[in-house]
Amino acid sequence: MRNYRKPQYTLFTVKEETTLLPYIMRCLDGISRSKAKAILSGNGIRVNRKNVSQHDYPLQPGMLVEISKQKQRTPFQSKFVKIVYEDPQIIVIEKNIGILSMASTQGQFCVKTVLDDYFRKSRQKRTAHVVHRLDRDTSGLLVYAKTIEAEQILEHNWQQIVTDRRYVALVSGEMEKKQGHVESWLKDNKDYITTSSPVDNGGKYALTHFNTLRSSSGYSLVELVLETGRKNQIRVHLQDLGHPVCGDIKYGNGDDPIGRLCLHAYRLDFYHPITNEHLRFETPVPKTFLSVFKEKSKETTKE
Repeated sequence: MRNYRKPQYTLFTVKEETTLLPYIMRCLDGISRSKAKAILSGNGIRVNRKNVSQHDYPLQPGMLVEISKQKQRTPFQSKFVKIVYEDPQIIVIEKNIGILSMASTQGQFCVKTVLDDYFRKSRQKRTAHVVHRLDRDTSGLLVYAKTIEAEQILEHNWQQIVTDRRYVALVSGEMEKKQGHVESWLKDNKDYITTSSPVDNGGKYALTHFNTLRSSSGYSLVELVLETGRKNQIRVHLQDLGHPVCGDIKYGNGDDPIGRLCLHAYRLDFYHPITNEHLRFETPVPKTFLSVFKEKSKETTKE
């Protein structure tokens, strides 16, 4: 703990609807736009306990905005990893596609490698401990422990600590149902392909809830909530529904409109392993997922 320099913040409560950049300028007695942007890009702003760098981030009355009093360290930069929240015990990041959560072989590049390098450069005597994972080609929110104590608590109490974990997927075809669930038993065959059975086949029981957010022009945007956390659960269950995830080479139907696996872990709520504070993190739906609907709408309009 003593090796970690905790930033000092001034707390403000939002009184009226606005956006973040002009709000900062007003709070700091009319500082220049460029200085306010520098504070944002330097990780000097938190909104409701979450680090925010988006200039036009919407603010509502009652929100808490914290502005750092001290000069921030050199901003962390990585095309694969974005830091969303950090304290002495945990770090929450948003992972991009194309990187593993942790190495499967010694020396392999992964999120843990990126974070350990960041801790070293920022002079934190910390190591990133993996407590859950996302597939290489799935993007979204992950929490890593920075101490053995936090890692042990998260690992052994994961089901009780995590209160909400949601994904969003762009799937092939227009969903017939607005919402529902899929349940089956999942088991890997000899080729390491996860198969799904409606009855117990000796595999692991899996339950996925789905909610269709948008459906048109041959695609659907679907929110998914997991009751269980089985390997490839979302991808296999959407295949069971006849609407596989777009860009899924393993369980898809060849539909690949944006050149990536269209699965994103967009929300993660959990109790802090040390302080027991309830934390909530949410990222926007990737714009590329929504671009499919925009492009289709333009084509329809032209016709």
